[in-house]
Amino acid sequence: MSAETNPVLLECKGIVKQFNGIQVLKNVDLDVRRGEVHALMGENGAGKSTIIKIITGVYTRDAGEIYMDGEMVNIQTRQDSRDAGISVIYQELSLLPALTVTENIYLGQEIKGKLGLPDWKRMRKETQALIEHYGFDINPDAVVETLGMAKRQMVEILKALAVKAKLIIMDEPTASLAASESEKLFETINNLKSRGAAILYISHRLEEVYRLADRLTVMRDGKNVGVLEKDEIEARRVIELMIGHKLKNEDDYFRRPIHEENILEVKDLRYKNMLKGISFTARGGEILGIGGLVGSGRTELISCIYGAMKQDSGTITYNGKPTSHKILANMKKGFGLVPEDRRREGFIPLLSIQQNFALASYDKIAPTGIVNSRKEVELAERGIKDYDVRPPMRNLPVGNLSGGNQQKVVLGRWLARHPNVLLLDEPTAGVDVGVKADLYQYMRDLAQEGHIVIMVSSDLAELTYISDRILVIHNGVFFEEFMHENVTQEAVLLASSGVHTEEGRPL
Repeated sequence: MSAETNPVLLECKGIVKQFNGIQVLKNVDLDVRRGEVHALMGENGAGKSTIIKIITGVYTRDAGEIYMDGEMVNIQTRQDSRDAGISVIYQELSLLPALTVTENIYLGQEIKGKLGLPDWKRMRKETQALIEHYGFDINPDAVVETLGMAKRQMVEILKALAVKAKLIIMDEPTASLAASESEKLFETINNLKSRGAAILYISHRLEEVYRLADRLTVMRDGKNVGVLEKDEIEARRVIELMIGHKLKNEDDYFRRPIHEENILEVKDLRYKNMLKGISFTARGGEILGIGGLVGSGRTELISCIYGAMKQDSGTITYNGKPTSHKILANMKKGFGLVPEDRRREGFIPLLSIQQNFALASYDKIAPTGIVNSRKEVELAERGIKDYDVRPPMRNLPVGNLSGGNQQKVVLGRWLARHPNVLLLDEPTAGVDVGVKADLYQYMRDLAQEGHIVIMVSSDLAELTYISDRILVIHNGVFFEEFMHENVTQEAVLLASSGVHTEEGRPL
């Protein structure tokens, strides 16, 4: 029986949810059929997480109905959701590393023997039977901390199957997986589907959705704006549904004028065994991309420039004057940094949007040590409007925002200072295509004003798309340089691995 003719398993009708008077779900309809992978996509803040939390009992709906196998279910708690046959696998796994596969699968739901004690022999037998039925390559006695990420995902899936889940929700399941591990997960998903399992798959990675999904629901601004069948899932159509307008046909790249009066020079920079004599020049008006393999020293390079790390030797000058080894001094010169790990280093989750926007500007809004509340509010409200932060609630903790909106706050904090040199480390990691487009435009606007933008990225498509010039690090030095006009993703990847190409200029 094909996915098109399979019966509907989950059906949500007219789901409504609001927080503090703001409606985040507006009569959302969603259905998932047996034996299909149904993808759910949308920009950060579109409502994907909220609808999932309602289905799984984390939030209660304000209005609407939920049906499983045609019967209405009243999901008010997580246990209600589990009882209805729904399991969820988050990108941050909930396994206990020191326990075995079997112990993790039955943790909190142990099978009891005659004396009321856990019957581990039976639980191991049940685990082995599940593993064999679904063709998993995993040992029921293996300790979880000895397993790779892909096999840990399998354990999470086995936990769902052990309680006879009818619907498995996967929320960004490949976020922490390497490419080879993702392949194993995709094989597992296809295996589950072939055995009649229903999977609701949330991802911002278009290539995964094209490969796996039988159907795709797109959400925007708290609404279901389209359901596409497999043969209708096409990149341009999906993105246009997500952002709510047509894409331009032309390549919007253009060469901006160079501002020679705004110049950053790095000479023979050395740091531990990572950087072995890095030299380059960056000028106002350009977006300079930094490529290279993970661990090649890209993050250490921009951390030294910002003053967060102190180089062992070499010089960094801005407009002919040495920079400092202190962050505050470099901030006063107009330096800003958007770090790779935004949750650990980019913002303070428990502080409000207003306070996080102000973190880089207290020298202006609190010059005497006393915060000017009016200026702080004005800064936040202007930032929320200029960078389209959703929901637009300045007192909401930043930790409650989606990843893309968190990144808008981190970047907007620096853009409010109009930085002379903006350093970005993996600026679009974990954000959707709509937010990416916004972030790219902010970077272009800053460069157009004559400022220096330096971006580290592992996303080759991003690097070749947005950069005017790309420098690739290999073995601690800049190995090759590319101009936008003649760069390819393949050439950047080869240079990252130490292979010279026709497109690049050896350095």
